[in-house]
Amino acid sequence: MDRRKFLGSSLLASALSVFPHQWSRSSTRAETFQLNYAPHFGMFRHSAPGGVLNELDFMAEHGFRSLEDNDMKKRPLEQQRQIAARMEKHNMQMGVFVAHTIFWTEPNLAGGKTEGRELFLKEIQESVEVAKRVNAKWMTVVPGHVDLRKDMGYQTAHVVESLKRAAEILEPHGLVMVLEPLNKRDHPGLFLTKAAQAYEICKAVDSPSCKILFDIYHQQITEGNLIPNIEASWEEIAYFQVGDNPGRREPTTGEINYLNVFKHIYAKGFNGIIGMEHGNSRPGADGEMAVIEAYRKSDSF
Repeated sequence: MDRRKFLGSSLLASALSVFPHQWSRSSTRAETFQLNYAPHFGMFRHSAPGGVLNELDFMAEHGFRSLEDNDMKKRPLEQQRQIAARMEKHNMQMGVFVAHTIFWTEPNLAGGKTEGRELFLKEIQESVEVAKRVNAKWMTVVPGHVDLRKDMGYQTAHVVESLKRAAEILEPHGLVMVLEPLNKRDHPGLFLTKAAQAYEICKAVDSPSCKILFDIYHQQITEGNLIPNIEASWEEIAYFQVGDNPGRREPTTGEINYLNVFKHIYAKGFNGIIGMEHGNSRPGADGEMAVIEAYRKSDSF
């Protein structure tokens, strides 16, 4: 399933929900997790209907310390401010949002054309203001489709140059773009697919504002060997996302041993955010509580 499609449908369902609350707000928050997992809007829309602020309350009360919202940049300014205020109330962090237009079917950064690069840099500049508004540090960058008319070396050089210029925009604000390799099964034809490739690019850009978003779901499909690859690219990883395979649902529903993967990440001293970028394996409020239980189980190392 296309990540933007299922997240978008979840957002719409959350926004339209008008049913009474199915959980009672408690003055006592649930115990937090050892790692900092970040749900997205729509994930708990049945348990906390009525809109995104209610979902934030629900997340906080169930021990989550962060939020991830790919579409934050598209939200009305007033809603961005409301979300930021509610996160501040709950002492929650903001995870990634998508920083720019992603070219899924045609080259932009890999092609090296001036218009593609200038659009990208303009949108990175706009994302600085979004990040300030919602107290975000990280933003997702996907370099787009390959340019079939150019050798990979030339494409890589074009991407590195664009990212260097983006880093110059982000560095003064202490912001970080995280490059996300995506698997070829769900997103065929994209330039960035492997952890080692992202590592190479980050080393070439050589900026604290250019790091890796290691999506465990994508990398399990692309290359597997998860813990060794995490270890090899560790110094450039700033952010993780998860989803089990097959199905892109919560941990414990597929083949990935998330208990061991999370244990390794924790033992390495990771104190950043792990985005829950997946759907729910079961429908309704019961399925939403099953997601929470899956994270409790996978976090119990």
